[in-house]
Amino acid sequence: MSRVLVVEDEADIATTLVDDLTADGYQVEVVRDGETAIRLGREPGWDVILLDVMLPRRDGFDVCRDLRRAGVRTPIIILTAKSQEAEKILGLDLGADDYVTKPFSLRELRSRIRAVLRRGQEGAPEVCRFGDLEIDFSRGELRRAGRALDLTPIEYRLLCAFVRARGRLLSREQLTEAGWGPGTQVNDRAVDSHIVSLRRKIEAVPSKPRIIISARGLGYRFEG
Repeated sequence: MSRVLVVEDEADIATTLVDDLTADGYQVEVVRDGETAIRLGREPGWDVILLDVMLPRRDGFDVCRDLRRAGVRTPIIILTAKSQEAEKILGLDLGADDYVTKPFSLRELRSRIRAVLRRGQEGAPEVCRFGDLEIDFSRGELRRAGRALDLTPIEYRLLCAFVRARGRLLSREQLTEAGWGPGTQVNDRAVDSHIVSLRRKIEAVPSKPRIIISARGLGYRFEG
């Protein structure tokens, strides 16, 4: 199930998008201001961001610029009531993948979402290697020397989040979202326990980790 972050402050439009996309099989979350969009948009696991331009606190152009500067590669579709060519060009120049001008057809929007998702899948490697390990996203498995390792579903989702955010710090809150799903209440000890278990399976010396590095009081960073 693809995850969509809807950034829209107009309640009627947000509700319509949630209802339509949920019925089409997407998992949808809504935020209503630019600052929250920047914070949540940096978290791993989003497949596409629908981004309104006219937002409180920070506008959509600021959000797009900040996410791209932070290294976020999630496809962004800008939703704008502005039809001037200069506004569209600005959004694309800031790193947006597409734009839709309001009022828009929900059918057209779904088509554009599918298009950016296809482009992302075509450009994404199916296998990612680190050390003597490789994670095969198409098969959903981790292998060492061609032999699949036994990961729990949560461990696998955590590892995927780490690999996709390679070199970036992930907080325990972000890891909770990635491993257990949005809105799930998991205490820090549970997150740490799963990291310890994952290290036992992927680190050469689990007590001296070199792949999943702790940042004390902040979270973890993947250095594979």
